[in-house]
Amino acid sequence: MSLNLFSPVTLGGLELPNRVVMAPLTRSRSGLDGVPGDLVVEYYRQRASMGLLTSEGVYPSFAGQAFVRQPGLVTDEQIAGWKRVTDAVHADGGRIIAQVMHSGRVTHPDTNGGRTVLAPSAIAIDGMTRTYEGKQPFPVPHALTAEELPGIIDEFVQGSRNAMAAGFDGVELHGANGYLLHEFLAPSANQRSDAHGGSPENRARFVVETVTAVARAIGAGKTWLRISPEHNVQGALETDPADIEATYTALVDGIAPLGLAGLSVLHKDPAGHLVQTLRTCFGGPVLLNTGFETITTLADAQATAAWADAVVVGRPAIANPDLVRRWAEDLPLNEPDHRTFYTEGAAGYTDYPFWAN
Repeated sequence: MSLNLFSPVTLGGLELPNRVVMAPLTRSRSGLDGVPGDLVVEYYRQRASMGLLTSEGVYPSFAGQAFVRQPGLVTDEQIAGWKRVTDAVHADGGRIIAQVMHSGRVTHPDTNGGRTVLAPSAIAIDGMTRTYEGKQPFPVPHALTAEELPGIIDEFVQGSRNAMAAGFDGVELHGANGYLLHEFLAPSANQRSDAHGGSPENRARFVVETVTAVARAIGAGKTWLRISPEHNVQGALETDPADIEATYTALVDGIAPLGLAGLSVLHKDPAGHLVQTLRTCFGGPVLLNTGFETITTLADAQATAAWADAVVVGRPAIANPDLVRRWAEDLPLNEPDHRTFYTEGAAGYTDYPFWAN
């Protein structure tokens, strides 16, 4: 057993009993109104023994909804639904933060209620998206004007305030996987010629401004940021190593003075030059997630723990609500059922068994 992986750690104002963190995982169980219901409450409650739970991505504005049946943090009903979730997690001794994500161009009017699709530049993703009306090609987004950017930051701030009102222990801003914040970082999605485009420093600027505004609003010790440099999904392509390092170093240098609760990094090489350079620049707690394309094993998590303050885990947490116990006691694992990741109902969601003994 790795003493590091199962030992306590403090992230911002949170004391975690172990360093196993549940990744933000899209599950599409919150209906047309984006309100978490009984199933969502039970799903998160079951996993309260993990060191920290990160919610699935929640939208801070209706235009920012990326997926069908995605939960939001906009309406009073959505906030009340999440309050039931956080109360249940806390009652079972757990800790939970909300991942606040704006879809950017990774959506469609048939998903976000007919609203304008927004992005740094008017460049569509080459591909299809699942909407309430079936699969559709991604549309060409509206390129946000400089005058519109403060309003988008205000949406992140209000969504984060709503998360705190819903009882979350903090907020993780989603700057990864091709969504709006990541689109500003990626040269393939950001071809602006103003102060928020062009150079690595300019492309990092909007993310720094957003993180700074949220940290000021809810407290730096309750604010996390998630990034996925050179992950290259959903059209956010980062292929020049020098540009990648310059962009993400500018980003981390810009947020390091804030004293954030943590920086969560999705990358296949946790011990490599880029990740460890960013960890040094950040100077605060770093969480690492290596298993986007492959399922994280206990051995993977133990190895990653040598390079980070906590390890972020996805699919094993879907299939094993008692994952920490199973890993700590070397017990067999349930296998995740990929067919039920994004469906409706309890199957493959709240019906994975706990270890019986």
